[in-house]
Amino acid sequence: MGLMSILKQSTIIHLMFAISFFTSGLIINYFQCLLYICLRPFSKYFYRKINYYLCYSFYTQLVCLTEWWSGLELILYTDKNDFDKYFGHEHGLVLMNHTYEIDWLVGWVLCERIKVLGNCKAYAKKAIQYIPTLGWAWKFAESIFLERNWAKDKEIISSQITELANYPDSIWLLLNAEGTRFTTRKLEASQKFAQEKGLPILKYHLTPRTKGFTASIPHMRGKIPAIYDVQVQFKQSDPVKPTMTNLLLGKRVVCHMHIQRIPLEDVPEDDEAATEWLYKVYQKKDRLAESFIQTGDFFATSGVPKTDCLQLPRRHYSLLNTIFWGVVVLVPMLYYLIILFLSGSTIYLSIGVGILLLFYLLMHKTIGMSEISKSSSYGADDSKSK
Repeated sequence: MGLMSILKQSTIIHLMFAISFFTSGLIINYFQCLLYICLRPFSKYFYRKINYYLCYSFYTQLVCLTEWWSGLELILYTDKNDFDKYFGHEHGLVLMNHTYEIDWLVGWVLCERIKVLGNCKAYAKKAIQYIPTLGWAWKFAESIFLERNWAKDKEIISSQITELANYPDSIWLLLNAEGTRFTTRKLEASQKFAQEKGLPILKYHLTPRTKGFTASIPHMRGKIPAIYDVQVQFKQSDPVKPTMTNLLLGKRVVCHMHIQRIPLEDVPEDDEAATEWLYKVYQKKDRLAESFIQTGDFFATSGVPKTDCLQLPRRHYSLLNTIFWGVVVLVPMLYYLIILFLSGSTIYLSIGVGILLLFYLLMHKTIGMSEISKSSSYGADDSKSK
């Protein structure tokens, strides 16, 4: 086993990354809060311009973990003309399958490579905004937090879409229409629901929840010009599974991503017709997934026209930014921890151990949040969210 392999499996190295990530997150949250109070009331434009770089500096540390530490390879299938003309140059609503622990993180890798990472937004549960560092960053970045109360959520969607559409730079807004991450148990519940309601029965996706989508579209017209239909797949035969733990251990994974840009005017204006349109999109996504799972190719049996295959180069900014925060955070942090441990005081020693234990627990809590077994159940509050 080489030195690099030993380092990648070292708990000490993982802990150092956690210390740097969470501490830098709190520093960034502090400046976001300061700008939100002092600058945003006077200029939303400059607040959003500056906050873009603060969010980028925070998010890109996880991107660095994915593409530089783990060495993830991203293979993109899309129309090259659309890619060159539109990707990263316009606001977009992103519909992505929620099948793997790291599908959202792979989405961030793509956003970094098309230069919109700092303006990644998402529809999220209200509780997430209270989570230190990442949840707070999302709150200051004006992500859409929903309460699972349709009367309130409809108003939130209306006001927030209007705000986001006025951003000075391109945003990508992620809508997880399935509502939760895919598991076999949730698929069974979803298929039962679809059968009872006379809806299309999907094999590789959960039946999409349509109210958030149909409520959003009217407020996007004329402001957000396109929907990006994203399908993320990893080959089942790959020896390294796409998990956060494997990324942390520096194990390389290969992601295949199909993206189709759909002009927003292709979505019907009538809510019922828009609902049917979304179901058809997910039937197509199901065919793409089935074709890939069975043949290793999105296009072999899906009936979807073959597109260009692109491999986007990594940019060095995520690596340089992560090194910067490592120096800024770890040098003084390790200096004071060494002083605590060498002081000979039981109290100071306990404080030092407590600090390290806190960061260790934060790291594992964050990984645990991404695990499929820990994700929310399908069908909760269906009457409110369908």
